[in-house]
Amino acid sequence: MDTTLQEAGDIAVRLAFAVAIGVAIGLNRWLHHKPAGVRTHALVTLGAALAMVLVSRHANGDPQAVSRVIQGLVTGVGFIGAGVILHVDAEHRVQGLTTAAALWASAILGIVCGAADFTLGAIAVAFTLAVLLFGGPCEEFLGRLFRRRAEDERHG
Repeated sequence: MDTTLQEAGDIAVRLAFAVAIGVAIGLNRWLHHKPAGVRTHALVTLGAALAMVLVSRHANGDPQAVSRVIQGLVTGVGFIGAGVILHVDAEHRVQGLTTAAALWASAILGIVCGAADFTLGAIAVAFTLAVLLFGGPCEEFLGRLFRRRAEDERHG
């Protein structure tokens, strides 16, 4: 199949958005010293976008083919996430759940970019980054708040 310059530009935009999203999410994980960082997240989003571009170009509009690709991506990325989670710290707490979830979300965002649904992608990446940036401090604040209330009830 000959690829026209316009098709090549469209593909490049889809893949570039996917990589940019993966870099943004991966940067957050890397800055927090997590096991999967910029490269891992960027490759997950790129791979998912690439699979979607490929199926959209060659499946002749078959929604079942698209569905199978999406299902395979979501399942496959679960294995990468499991590898990130398989670390238990000295206090026997499971580590890596947020990073695994970020990888899973990155795959879905890559699918969105591959499908060229940039509005959905922009909104979803904003929410994803908001959760990653503000979720930890929010958990800490609520933990302190509820521990304080529990202590007050025990002593009051």
